[in-house]
Amino acid sequence: MSPWIQGYTPLGNLFLSALVAALPVVVLLGALAFFHVKAHVAAVLGLVLALAIAIFVYGMPAQMAGATALYGAAFGLLPIGWIVLNAIFVYDITVKTGKFEVVKDTIAGLAGDRRIQVLLIAFAFGAFIEGAAGFGTPVAISAAMLIGLGFKPLAAAGLALIGNTAPVAYGALGTPIITLAKVTGLPELSLSAMAGRQLPLFSLIVPFWLVWAMAGFRGMLGVWPACLVAGLSFAIPQFVVSNFFGPSLVDIVAAASCIVSTYLFLKVWQPKEEWRFADERAAAPAGVRPSLGAAGTAPHRKHSPRDAFMGWMPWIVLSVLVFIWGMPSVKTWLNGIFNPTWDVPFLHNLVLKAPPVAKALHPEAAKFSLNLLSATGTSLLLAGVVAGLWLKLGVRELVKTYLHTLKRVRFSLLTIAAMLALGFTTRYSGSDSTMGLAFASTGWMFPFFSPLLGWLGVALTGSDTSSNVLFGNLQVVSAQQIGMSPILAAASNSTGGVMGKMIDAQSIVVASVATNQHGQEGVILRYVFWHSLVLACLVGVVTFLQAYWLTGMVPK
Repeated sequence: MSPWIQGYTPLGNLFLSALVAALPVVVLLGALAFFHVKAHVAAVLGLVLALAIAIFVYGMPAQMAGATALYGAAFGLLPIGWIVLNAIFVYDITVKTGKFEVVKDTIAGLAGDRRIQVLLIAFAFGAFIEGAAGFGTPVAISAAMLIGLGFKPLAAAGLALIGNTAPVAYGALGTPIITLAKVTGLPELSLSAMAGRQLPLFSLIVPFWLVWAMAGFRGMLGVWPACLVAGLSFAIPQFVVSNFFGPSLVDIVAAASCIVSTYLFLKVWQPKEEWRFADERAAAPAGVRPSLGAAGTAPHRKHSPRDAFMGWMPWIVLSVLVFIWGMPSVKTWLNGIFNPTWDVPFLHNLVLKAPPVAKALHPEAAKFSLNLLSATGTSLLLAGVVAGLWLKLGVRELVKTYLHTLKRVRFSLLTIAAMLALGFTTRYSGSDSTMGLAFASTGWMFPFFSPLLGWLGVALTGSDTSSNVLFGNLQVVSAQQIGMSPILAAASNSTGGVMGKMIDAQSIVVASVATNQHGQEGVILRYVFWHSLVLACLVGVVTFLQAYWLTGMVPK
């Protein structure tokens, strides 16, 4: 099959072409948010439209377009769907064995206040999992844990998504920044440092924002000291490690600092009033403070150190294995044992990116790896098996639990496959680059729109890493045209992209699976959309100031 060169203005006008290119995303998000279409149906509608535009507007050969969709669907199932399935499996084991009740009681003993719980789980613990694994793992685990703690499904999903912002650029042991350096040819440490001179501000803001979104402004004021401790204890290590050591361990160190600091602070400080959801307060008997879990039940029980350890053991095992699986040396070793890789027929190296998106005609690789051993989802599966056996579940019970989990998430796995098929179709057809070029043509305002381009990239692809691959070089080219620092522009693609993580279709579906809200993806999207857009615009303001006034903050 002959190579095919991408064209970015198929209708002869950039902005008209960008409007047409945006139609699949508009249809997908609109169907979810306003017409209450089920997620897997909305994803298929968006995919069909994306394929039609790729073939009939961009002129992509039909065989190539079909191969692209199948490639995206396969990637949706492995690694993304594999992570979701096994993360929920671990959670189901803790519920089945009754150990999640111990987790709830121990957290209640530390903080029965819902505001503190969301700081500990959605922000601090979620950041640690993001640093170790990424790819939707922290949203799946944090949302499931919040549900188990008694949060309403919508709140659990939305708050897990909002909390998973500041750490994303350094997720999976720094993969987005490391990839950005490879794509752009810019120094890795400079890009890490630049992102580390933007994100700490938002790491400080997000804990306040997270609690405000849940409890309102007055509710946030009631725990502002805890928000400040959580934010500072994350932001300071984030700045130091990113600027002086590189991107790999930023989230691990910052999240560990946040967890320990917040825990120690709560030993000496507690909010004056324990904040609960309105229905919990209304249902509690007179004179009884509502406990963790169902409203109006008895106060939380105290557990021996051994029982507390056994309650937390599945999550400890999970954290250790996810961290080990994230280490490059371990991944390399496991891939050496089993990692069959195939060139995708009708696609591999046949799509050529063209200037100005690429410096010269550049073939796009399309290889699918069946890396079951090194996939993060496998570490979650192993964690579930180890925890289940440790908790005296028989092999038959483990298999039965796993099949129940698989049945529970089957439609969501279909949705994830269709979402990724759509994203890959827009990427290989060049329609997402058309939208990117429209952003890049904004002249002196480009520093503001530079992070929004990253935001768009993550919203389309579901990955900060993929957004950096997609738009990293375009950011550099656009910056050079207006005299902006290429390091600032490239890093802003990643820092702006983190705010798009909460609205990308993949994350929405992961959150809906974790909270058992299949069919409610549109409600979750409406819950987080404006948070995402406003935070992305704030990154744009910071980048604008650094481009023209705070230039000393940009690494030379």
